[in-house]
Amino acid sequence: MAVTAVVSAVGMAVDGRTVAGAPVWFKPLKFSVSFLAYALVLAWMLSLQRRPRRAGRWAGTVVAVTGAVEMAVIVGQAARGRRSHFNFETPLDQALFSVMGLTIVVLWSASLLLALLLLHRGAPGLSAEPAAVSALRSGAFLALAGMALGFLMLLPTPEQRAAERPTVRGAHSVGVPDGGPGMPLTGWSTTGGDLRVPHFVGMHALQGLPLFSAGLAAAAARAPRRSRLRDSAVRLRLVRTAAGTTAALLALVTWQALRGQPLLAPDPATLGALGGILAASAAVSVASLRLPVRRRSTPRGDARQQGTRRENAPLPAESVQQREAV
Repeated sequence: MAVTAVVSAVGMAVDGRTVAGAPVWFKPLKFSVSFLAYALVLAWMLSLQRRPRRAGRWAGTVVAVTGAVEMAVIVGQAARGRRSHFNFETPLDQALFSVMGLTIVVLWSASLLLALLLLHRGAPGLSAEPAAVSALRSGAFLALAGMALGFLMLLPTPEQRAAERPTVRGAHSVGVPDGGPGMPLTGWSTTGGDLRVPHFVGMHALQGLPLFSAGLAAAAARAPRRSRLRDSAVRLRLVRTAAGTTAALLALVTWQALRGQPLLAPDPATLGALGGILAASAAVSVASLRLPVRRRSTPRGDARQQGTRRENAPLPAESVQQREAV
């Protein structure tokens, strides 16, 4: 992925061709960087298992292979000067897009297996930092949700359904044609909804939440001894709050995109929902820092009962014989 990122960056500099209103090497560059970040975190997840199961190793291999196939098609189509996604113009274009669709389904399934293994077995390599484990688990499932939202782009638009033989089936824009005015760097539509926004938010929660957890741990290491951040339970609360906030924002930007609304032009309903999410997140964060942490401890009564049980427990046969001899 690093090699394809470099190749795509060079292509952006020397190749002036465009596809669907964007530089022909722009999509390969974005996908290379995205896949690279995703693969690095998945590899880290596997390394945290002391004895990775065969299922985990196979799932990681499947993710790597399917990602490579996906990038091979995207780069190949860019070299040909053709769009890789939603392209039904020729039998070859249609076949290549079908291969991409199949690889994404397999990649999503393998990622789901890795997330379930993380949920079931945890991450022994991070056992001393529960917040980091929670961040990885939440990020993995939010990334799966973000990938699943990408399947909404495969649905044909009303214009495509009305056409007898459309050369393009599916779109990432809602309410406007693909290839219109877009935001810098991302290319997200500035005139209509864009399903790439929730796809991005969900996918990269897998990097964002662990980074947030790492930031909390670094701040705790430098904080005074009496700082609440030095308590691992408080950091766990804050990570869970961040995960819940990210999930709410994912739902919000999905709702916004499906209504054909640009990310940077929210209506009052979207702004109101955003304000509610941020206010709730701030309130829970403050409460997480201020409220006392309840520790699980054995009550005195239970301890006494356990002691009594130990005293009244039957002695081994050897001990009874020794007492009788005395």
